[in-house]
Amino acid sequence: MPRPSRRLVVTAALLLIAPLIAATTFRADPDTDAWWKLVTSLSSDAMRGRDTGSPEHRRAAELVAEHFRKARLTPAGDDGTFLQRVPLHEVRVEKAGTRFDLVSADGHTVPIGFLQQITVRPTAQLPATLDAPVVFRGYCGKTEVGPDAAGKVVLCIGGRRNGMPSGGVRLDAVRAAGAVGLIAIDDPGFSIEPPRWPAAYARTVDLPNAPAPAATTLPVMRLDPDALAPFFAGTDRAVPALLNDAIAARPLATVDLAVRLRATFAVTEHDYASDNVLALLPGTDPTLKAEVVVLDAHLDGYGIGEAVDGDSIYNGAFDDAAYVATLIRLAQQRNGRGYARSILFAAFTGEEKGLLGSRWFLANPTVPRTDRAAVITLDAIRPLFPFRALTLIGSDASTLRTQVEAAAKPMHVEVRPDRELERGMIDRTDASPFLRAGIPAVAFMFGYDAGSPEEAKFREWYRVRYHKPQDDVTQPIDMTAAADFNRFVHGLVKQVATAPVRPSMSTPTR
Repeated sequence: MPRPSRRLVVTAALLLIAPLIAATTFRADPDTDAWWKLVTSLSSDAMRGRDTGSPEHRRAAELVAEHFRKARLTPAGDDGTFLQRVPLHEVRVEKAGTRFDLVSADGHTVPIGFLQQITVRPTAQLPATLDAPVVFRGYCGKTEVGPDAAGKVVLCIGGRRNGMPSGGVRLDAVRAAGAVGLIAIDDPGFSIEPPRWPAAYARTVDLPNAPAPAATTLPVMRLDPDALAPFFAGTDRAVPALLNDAIAARPLATVDLAVRLRATFAVTEHDYASDNVLALLPGTDPTLKAEVVVLDAHLDGYGIGEAVDGDSIYNGAFDDAAYVATLIRLAQQRNGRGYARSILFAAFTGEEKGLLGSRWFLANPTVPRTDRAAVITLDAIRPLFPFRALTLIGSDASTLRTQVEAAAKPMHVEVRPDRELERGMIDRTDASPFLRAGIPAVAFMFGYDAGSPEEAKFREWYRVRYHKPQDDVTQPIDMTAAADFNRFVHGLVKQVATAPVRPSMSTPTR
């Protein structure tokens, strides 16, 4: 693993005194003070990013379980414990032994940095080597690739905007043409979530016996647009003009490039396990207590990855230690006092690797599916500016919106639908498996207006901190907004847990 930098040593020292700083700064708000101390503990450098299945994740799970025990919750995991073991299988493309080079006709070689400029989807069936000419085929639409791409690596814009070929369409087109590899250039026009480099690592983790992804033997790669120039060396196509055309979604001319891609892939496989933390606050109503409201956040982070500005610990403070802390604080405040319905506090594992903990829980329930009345997922929440608007994710699929609005109204918070569906947020939180199973579920983001200072802060966070080491407790935070959101969550849980009628699905799930 990367050796800690001097900056990490300094950061670790600061984290030791962070609880004291928090206590001084937020003494007037004991709840927020206590919440921030929990965030600091869960996302400290000592937790090393709580990677799925790591010793630090296990330590964090045991810490959360102990908080739940002290809050007088009932164990809801395996064998009378708070922990539910989730078996996992990992395929990793190791940095050592993996290499990408562009080779021109005269033998000139330009290395493309693995994880810094290019990465590859890990599969157990990746070939050991790849050596083939590269061709550029626009957006890799159904009619753009063509049979002349057979035996070649196809390079194209990996569009993420409405009206552009999807990843599935690109892959189908490349496979049908008989190509031997696909390189998707990060969409430079997708300003909602700009491309982020470096990649932390190249790993896929899944549940045992999960279906293999399509085209497992075909290397599917992703490229930083800033690394594009060497691919077009020896051609008359100007890369800045090409990227400007891509940003404007204009048609792109196909080009047979003057380089070959030579790559070697070092693939390893591992089996291990990780833990969900599950705790029940039993309900008090003789009838409604059989209906369970799941309140969840994800415990895992990215762990240790490629260094960014000398820091290789991806702490995951906002994503999602902060909202595991919200679960703990609510449990502590209730101190065993139930609502009419029961509440299942769930700190899921493996969210960052594909919603693994929530998927395992659905397939191996500790609470029967028929008893699950609703799911409230705390993820994708960034307290960067005042809490005046709330974007709902999944709200169009169930009647949960009614309770959300009831909890938001006294706080004068506007409730909004998701206005950026291209991001696919509904498929990126642990609410998604529940919705697909027909269980009412909802997740949230702070809302903002287009062109506002709040939007600028939101975009900056995604560009600089999302899935990076910079998501730590030294980052900017609006503590009033954080306190307000936690208060909203407490109110929402009460609304859902005490309503006379349980939520229901209002539209078919996909």
